[in-house]
Amino acid sequence: MAKDVFHRAVRKGLEKEGWVITDDPLRIKAGGADMQIDLGAEKVMAAERGEEKIAVEVKSFIGASNISEFHTAVGQFINYRVALEEQEPERILYLAVPIGVHRRFFFLPFVRTIVERFQITLITYDPVDEVILEWKN
Repeated sequence: MAKDVFHRAVRKGLEKEGWVITDDPLRIKAGGADMQIDLGAEKVMAAERGEEKIAVEVKSFIGASNISEFHTAVGQFINYRVALEEQEPERILYLAVPIGVHRRFFFLPFVRTIVERFQITLITYDPVDEVILEWKN
C-alpha cells in the first residue's frame, strides 16, 4: 500500500513538471529477462533538443533497514540501466527517493561513494506535497 502512495506521488510530481507518463510500468525485455521499471515518461523540449525520455524507479525506503533497501535499489538500478542501454539507449534512468531518506541516509559517505561510483542519477521527491524537489545527474 505504501509503495502505491509513493508511486503516485512521484507520478504526480513528474506530471506537474510537464512530463507525460507513457508507461506505468515501463516493461523491458533484455537478454531473455523481463523487467518492469516503475515509470516511463517523456517531455517535448525546445525544438533544437527534441524529445527527452526518462525511466524512473521509485523507492520508498520504508523497510526496517535503509542499507538493505539501498542494496536492492542499487542492484535494480544497475540491471535496469544495462537493459535500457540495450533496448532504449535514449532513455535516462533515475532512482526516485523521498526527501527524508535523502537527507538522513544519502548524505552518508558510503552511500555518496556508491552513488558517485555507479553514476546513479537521482530524483528527490516530497511524498506529501507530490512534487519533485531535485534532479541529480
